[in-house]
Amino acid sequence: MSGSDRGESTLFGEMRRMVRTSGAVGGIAARVAGQRFLGLKTDKGAHAEDLKQILGGLKGPLMKVAQFLSTVPDALPEEYAQQLATLQANAPPMGWPFVRRRMQSELGPDWEGKFASFGREAAAAASLGQVHRATLPDGREVACKLQYPDMPSVVEADLRQLRLAMQLYRRMDSSLDNEEVYQELRDRLREELDYEREAAQMRLYGTMLEGVPGVVVPQPVQALTTKRLLTMTWLEGRAIQARLEEDPPQEERNAYAEALFRAWYVPFYRYGVIHGDPHLGNYQTRPGRDGINLLDFGTIRVFKPSFVAAVIHLYEAVRDGDEDKAQAAYESWGFRNLSRETRAVLTEWARFLYEPLIEDRVRPIQESDDPSYGRRIAQKVHEGLKRTGGVRVPREFPLMDRAAIGLGSVFLRLRAEVNWHRLFRELVVDFSEAALAERQAAALAKAGVPRAV
Repeated sequence: MSGSDRGESTLFGEMRRMVRTSGAVGGIAARVAGQRFLGLKTDKGAHAEDLKQILGGLKGPLMKVAQFLSTVPDALPEEYAQQLATLQANAPPMGWPFVRRRMQSELGPDWEGKFASFGREAAAAASLGQVHRATLPDGREVACKLQYPDMPSVVEADLRQLRLAMQLYRRMDSSLDNEEVYQELRDRLREELDYEREAAQMRLYGTMLEGVPGVVVPQPVQALTTKRLLTMTWLEGRAIQARLEEDPPQEERNAYAEALFRAWYVPFYRYGVIHGDPHLGNYQTRPGRDGINLLDFGTIRVFKPSFVAAVIHLYEAVRDGDEDKAQAAYESWGFRNLSRETRAVLTEWARFLYEPLIEDRVRPIQESDDPSYGRRIAQKVHEGLKRTGGVRVPREFPLMDRAAIGLGSVFLRLRAEVNWHRLFRELVVDFSEAALAERQAAALAKAGVPRAV
């Protein structure tokens, strides 16, 4: 059996992947060098379109990382971020010969006998694998997510390219030191290769969201799960975007928004856990429109209780105009040696994120009609950080920030109008670090998920 068949990273696999992606990153490098050292003007918008075309045709994490970075202010030039934000997991599925070999490798030569039926065609595609619908002998409908071949090699090659691209941009223009952002992405991507870990994280979400109205989580089938195969209960549902195209009534839009808010923030404020991938493909509307299905648990982060406490303290600091409390929150997160000016710039970003939570009234998530309002705020923050000397971003920060930005984008698409203040307050009104730590430890132990990083 080859190294790649065993799921190991191989030098040949990494080199092959880098050949396919290095042209895009190399093109960025050439343009950066030309602009920085030779004074040449480049068409970053045109090159961003080329980069999107290259990344969009590849299976694997570079496409997913591109989606992520497109939501992190100042991680990439604006032209690249706008193009990469449109990427989707649209690579063609692997055929039946691959599926048959992979299933035999994971479950043994008699693997077909473990199912009453198994769909030969992929039912869905993801960045690291594809999903097949099947039926168990006891009649349960299940989804089998199979990892694409040679993915460890793909991850390592893509991480090298990602680091180069981020370093180049840092030298060119960025006011943020994103080294710890890279480290966070690296660790989460490597974890995502382990489907047994994802199964544990799925169990964790089942525990944390038990009894939460309007949110359903699939259950893993442990006997049919390995590091490269994840079998879980099949949930009936349809893409939320398809439902939005039918222009549902405001009441239905608001119900979806409230369910999504709780799906993300009940785990965070009560257990210190965040789902790190809040894009439209990871939730569905349920039959009868009675809630949402929450999917894909490969990227989560477990936070220390003190981090969650600082999120609440910064909210209170923004609400009350308390600069000392804001300073303490930033320091608790790991921001170091902030000048008064830099802290004021960061608080401007915090004010943008927290504003919908402060006023006790029904409102849309953003009251400006300008679709580029959030990016204009981010650009203003970027310019302020450059003026005040920049800042090093703590590694705990990116997934939390992405959840806020990603969900905000979804709420905009929903055109939801709810009382965000009350949704937030019901989760934090009795917050206690000690109680969160106790709940977190119990839930992680029950699911078999490692403790906070």
